[in-house]
Amino acid sequence: MADVLILAIETATGCGGVALTRGTGDTGTVLAEYTLQPELTHSRRLLGSINAMMAAVGVDWSALTAVAVSQGPGSFTGLRIGMAAAKGIAMAADLPLVAVPSLDGLALQATPTDLPLCCLLDARKQQVYAAFYHYAGERPCRISPFLVVKPEELVRRIDEPTLMIGPGIQAGRPVFASHPLVRLASPGFFYPRAAMIGYCGGQILQDGAGDVAEEVVPLYVRASEAELGLGTAKDAVENTL
Repeated sequence: MADVLILAIETATGCGGVALTRGTGDTGTVLAEYTLQPELTHSRRLLGSINAMMAAVGVDWSALTAVAVSQGPGSFTGLRIGMAAAKGIAMAADLPLVAVPSLDGLALQATPTDLPLCCLLDARKQQVYAAFYHYAGERPCRISPFLVVKPEELVRRIDEPTLMIGPGIQAGRPVFASHPLVRLASPGFFYPRAAMIGYCGGQILQDGAGDVAEEVVPLYVRASEAELGLGTAKDAVENTL
C-alpha cells in the first residue's frame, strides 16, 4: 500500500481544498492541490475543482486507491458538504472512504519538534476546537481527546512549553499570547490542507484500516444548533407535563 493514490477533500474551514496525493507523509508526493477561500460555498465549487484537478494531471478515476475526507471537527456545514461529496464519489467509483480528523491533518503540517503541539480551529461562540500532539519520530501522535473549550480553559491545561498552530489562534490570541508557556506559530502558515488529509489517509490505509462509505459520519465534537434547539424544546415540553 506504499503507492496509494488518494483523492483528498478538506472542507472543515472556509479555506477548503482538494488534492491528489501518493503515499504517506514520510515519503509521499503531492500530484496536485487546489486550495481556495471562495465567496461561493464549498457545495458550489467542490466537484468542479475535483474534475479540473484530475484533468490537469491526467488521473482517471480508475487509478485512485481511495478517497480521504476531513472528518472534523470544524464548520458543521462544510463538514456535511465534504462528507456528502466524498461518500458519493467513493460509492460511485467503488473506492474505500477514509475519514481523517481535521486536527490530525493540521498537526502533520508542523515541522518535527520536541515541544508538544496544540492544534486549533475556531469553533465560534468564543471557543476553539483543540487537540494536543507530540512527535514520535517523523509523525505526530495525538495525546488528548478532541476538545471544544474557551481559550481561558485551554491554557489552564498547559503546564510545559507548548507550540500552538492553526487558524484557531486568532479566536483567543490575547489569552494565548499572555501565557508564559505558549509559543504561537503564525496562523497564516497553518490552515488545514487537503494534501495532509491525503497523506493521513494513505497512512491509515497502510496501517490496514479503512471505512465503508455508508458508515462514515462527521466528527462534530459539540452538538449542532439544531440538536441544541431540539433538546431545549424537549425540556420545555417535559416541564409542562
